[in-house]
Amino acid sequence: MTKQPIWNGFELINGLNARVHGVLPQPVTGISIDTRTLEQGDLFVALRGETHDGHNYVHTAFAKGAAAAVVDEAGALASRDSGPLLIVPDCLPSLELLGRKARMRSKADVVAVTGSVGKTGTKEALKTVLSRFGETHASAASYNNHIGVPLTLARMPAQAQYGVFEIGMNHSGEITPLVGMVRPHVAIITTVAPVHIENFPNVEAIADAKAEIFLGLEPEGAAILNYDNEHFEHLRDRAHEAGVHHILTFGTDAHVDARLISLAPIADGSVMEVDICGTHLTCRLGAPGHHVAMNALSVLLTAYAFNLDVRAAADELQFVHAPKGRGEKTTLTTRAGTFTLIDESYNANPTSVRAALHVLASTPPLGIGRHIAVLGDMLELGPHAEDMHKELIDAIAVSDIDLVFCAGPLMKSLFDIVPRAKRGGWAPTALELKPLLMDAIHSGDVVMVKGSNGSRMGLIVAALQDHYSTAQPLKHGVDH
Repeated sequence: MTKQPIWNGFELINGLNARVHGVLPQPVTGISIDTRTLEQGDLFVALRGETHDGHNYVHTAFAKGAAAAVVDEAGALASRDSGPLLIVPDCLPSLELLGRKARMRSKADVVAVTGSVGKTGTKEALKTVLSRFGETHASAASYNNHIGVPLTLARMPAQAQYGVFEIGMNHSGEITPLVGMVRPHVAIITTVAPVHIENFPNVEAIADAKAEIFLGLEPEGAAILNYDNEHFEHLRDRAHEAGVHHILTFGTDAHVDARLISLAPIADGSVMEVDICGTHLTCRLGAPGHHVAMNALSVLLTAYAFNLDVRAAADELQFVHAPKGRGEKTTLTTRAGTFTLIDESYNANPTSVRAALHVLASTPPLGIGRHIAVLGDMLELGPHAEDMHKELIDAIAVSDIDLVFCAGPLMKSLFDIVPRAKRGGWAPTALELKPLLMDAIHSGDVVMVKGSNGSRMGLIVAALQDHYSTAQPLKHGVDH
């Protein structure tokens, strides 16, 4: 399908407040800040970062088919003969300006999502469901910071009917300017948990930082809050202080607007019985886990807030699947048969690890297969990090995990208190843990890999996928 232009040359000049060197740029069909993913017809924005300078890649961008490049005054000198240039004082503020112009011209219904856990999965679910009702523009991957949010805004087509934006933070004050650009009609906080706690005095301060999302809500906009979260009342009060009059709640309590009545696991998902503002529904969810079901409630509440058919929205939940690194399941082949890999390697905190262990326990192994948890360090937890790792022992016991493998110095504190019969192995790093795990996997096992980005547990996922994806099954024997 041919991509449609999102900005013409004159709109770019005005939107970026730029001057042109060379010919007037052709209409652009996308915006890129990375030549590795740049597509023909994109506008390339040469951002200066701590380790990379986009101005060094302007010639590469044009070689790959960029329609034009945004450069600053200093970078323009080295790029004059490469192609049409839009010259600005500073590329990032100009990208922000273009994002604001995109929001000003848009008539879309916009929803913004934040929370300690579940932002990206909820964003993807919103994109899937809202696409049923009209053209929907959403953040790519986890583009939720000071670069990703204005980039996502700048990419939003004028004709989009719905916009879905993920907004993240790891310090106080980061959400305020971002939500000021997005100006959502609906703001969701999935949950509040001790994530990035080393940057905050306590979890209540994290709740305050998440509550900044209310400051950018459009007049008469709605806040959607998790009633089951212990910080609900605090968030509700912050919403009222920000002038939010419409608050919708989700959870398991009988008095919430969107209630999870029951949840039953099925192959590759769940069946949910819910009540959405008086509408009773039974629907299929294409990803497993109580936490996924809870976030699905916020998606259905968004549909309700946008005056959409909630039953039709619920039908789309069957197409919601766990994103890569956040619960994605694959079946891998050993010489003796197959085993299931659950990839939770994107990030980790105490709340998300407990949720992942629950999903692992609810995924049935084949034959005499086992439930195997592979855990890497949870980072940015502050001075009580070791205790938070130890406290996972209760979740391991409740989930009835058969084997536990751990990587990293913090996870060593957990591994040391795991019952000996359940100890699979520990190593200082994910790379060193890899051979221990690969020697232990049998046909029929369910293997869940979880850890913070910095613990590099994705290396284990990649190794398992590379090693076993082309292996041939045998009729007999066990692959060790």
